[in-house]
Amino acid sequence: MAFTLPDLPYAHDALAGAGMSKETLEYHHDKHHKAYVDKLNELVAGTEWDGKSLEDIVTGTYQSGAVAQNGIFNNASQHWNHSQFWEMMGPKSGAIPGALEKALAESFGSVDKFKADFSAAGVGQFGSGWAWLVKDKDGSLKITKTENGVNPLCFGQTALLGCDVWEHSYYIDFRNARPKYLENFLNNLVNWENVASRL
Repeated sequence: MAFTLPDLPYAHDALAGAGMSKETLEYHHDKHHKAYVDKLNELVAGTEWDGKSLEDIVTGTYQSGAVAQNGIFNNASQHWNHSQFWEMMGPKSGAIPGALEKALAESFGSVDKFKADFSAAGVGQFGSGWAWLVKDKDGSLKITKTENGVNPLCFGQTALLGCDVWEHSYYIDFRNARPKYLENFLNNLVNWENVASRL
């Protein structure tokens, strides 16, 4: 069964007031994400990965330390990453649920310290990639960053929050100001209810 581009869980203009324009979502979701899905379907057709779950393809094709991941991995991982990313945002950021707020404070010292560390990870990712809040295999919360399309599935971690720091995610709205994009993401775009549900 072919993979399909998931619909956004909100209208294309729903995040405009929170700092992500309709134009960004039209390019990022409708063009970039769709291209990953289309290429993935093309590449897996007739291979051992045909009919496998997206998660199985990501973990099965990931090669740790590889200079360049294969095309199947790149497109599968980016399809997975973006499918999570749309759900991790919403038009009403809202308050952080109590259990998540407590977990963040216990793990990082405070919510503000978590935000500062998460932003630093995203800003410090050289080139394209992602910043993540993950639940590690031992149950602890950690902030990580990954290059290109690599994601927490590759390391047996649970993704609680991810921020796309490829330039196509922010250049229309923030130009080259990645720090401002990350600050806005954490303060205005994150659907904290979704993040808490992943705990």
